[in-house]
Amino acid sequence: MAIVPLDQVWVDANFKEPQLTDMRGGQPVTLKADIYGRSVKYHGKVVGFGAGTGSAFALLPAQNATGNWIKIVQRVPVRIALDPQELAAHPLQVGLSMQVDVDTHERTGDRLPQLTQSTPAYATSVFHSLDEIADGRVKAIIAANEAGPQLTRAQSDQAAIRRAELVAEHQKSTGQNHAKML
Repeated sequence: MAIVPLDQVWVDANFKEPQLTDMRGGQPVTLKADIYGRSVKYHGKVVGFGAGTGSAFALLPAQNATGNWIKIVQRVPVRIALDPQELAAHPLQVGLSMQVDVDTHERTGDRLPQLTQSTPAYATSVFHSLDEIADGRVKAIIAANEAGPQLTRAQSDQAAIRRAELVAEHQKSTGQNHAKML
């Protein structure tokens, strides 16, 4: 589950492969949402690129096994951060259609970042106390099971005989025995 604060919403715009050639992180972007018409413009910047195309991560990717390979231009998601003040004035909902224009005049820098983000953007400690309680309970149960009652040899033999009697009674009541089950 992902939790996204509404004051830091982003757009994942799916661009065709040839459109990515000159795109770089930090480039300015102008967006128009269909919900507000052309009168409302959002401004943002390119903050990242998807790791692959949508079809590469599809649950059931297309596998053309007939030998007739058709080249289909793929789309790659480009993440665009939006201006929080513009979002406050004109809020957006998930899944809306938008027109996205990226200004690619500035082409310095790498297209793909060399460093990845290893820490989450958001974190909460609300469940830490519950985790500690649960971990303590699990450790207590394991310790109790490991130090369980030690049976004498005679008690162990009696338990095995009783299990065999119960199995025989069950087989007799169901009309089954070991030979019939094979």
